[in-house]
Amino acid sequence: MDNVSNVKTFVLLGFNETMNFRVPLFIITLLHYCVIFFFNISLVLLIFFDENLHEPMYIFLSSFCINALYGTTGFYPKFLSDLLSSFHHISYEGCLLQAFIMYSFASCDLSILAVMAFDRYLAICRPLHYHSFMTKRRLSQLVCFSWLTPFCIFSMNILLTSRIKLCGINIQRVLCLDWLIVKLACPEVNTFLKNIGPYATLIVYIFHGFFIIWTYTHLIKTCARSREDRVKFMQTCVPHLTSLIIFLFVMVFQSIYGRFDSPDSSRSFQNFIATEFLIIPPVMNPLIYGFKLTKIRNRILTSVYLNRK
Repeated sequence: MDNVSNVKTFVLLGFNETMNFRVPLFIITLLHYCVIFFFNISLVLLIFFDENLHEPMYIFLSSFCINALYGTTGFYPKFLSDLLSSFHHISYEGCLLQAFIMYSFASCDLSILAVMAFDRYLAICRPLHYHSFMTKRRLSQLVCFSWLTPFCIFSMNILLTSRIKLCGINIQRVLCLDWLIVKLACPEVNTFLKNIGPYATLIVYIFHGFFIIWTYTHLIKTCARSREDRVKFMQTCVPHLTSLIIFLFVMVFQSIYGRFDSPDSSRSFQNFIATEFLIIPPVMNPLIYGFKLTKIRNRILTSVYLNRK
């Protein structure tokens, strides 16, 4: 690596293999981003304008969609502009900002899923206490928790990363991620400084995972005793569980591949693995909830029918 003590810009080497098909890739990516934007903004607006959907479950869903817009906007516009450019540079500050957006987006998804699991636990396992507990104030606190927790954690992570002395400027992907920046650290950098952030984050989100497992253990026990609760579980919990499985599959696969990254694999495959959390969940989640949640599905079908008339 180059001996760089004061990095001003990074070079995104992940674009090197895209030069021969960058126009088709640009068109496909632009269409995919438009689909993500349309699906998520449609659900947010549908929930916002329909007073019948002003319930905690749908408020959390709109927060979920807003987070998808936040995360994808932190990647796709820059990626699209780089596809049309011969120079694939990103400023040091821009790289740190993008890394912050990517990690806070992914972690916010898990925080929202944890809050949604808690909401379903209360609605099905503690129905008599649901409305007295899930007040507007409590709802606001849970939404703030799901956003502020990852924002605070990754603000500290990025602050720690910014204090690391770097000895390279070449990032081997098409976007900036915290671990890719840390890989450029000089050999003499204290490993504790490099690892404290990821380990602290891991501990926090392991607790999130255990909490989700705990809520679903109680949900399944409760639903096994009642046909009505089983119907409610199928209608409202299955979409949440599907989103959770997709999220965990994508993130676990990415983490394992990132840890045991093979130098023999193609750059295109490496880029796909690095960005799959921005490709699959943002477009799948609104489809899953839109088709499965009865109120949203009926509202969409009603709107389509009225427009045809």
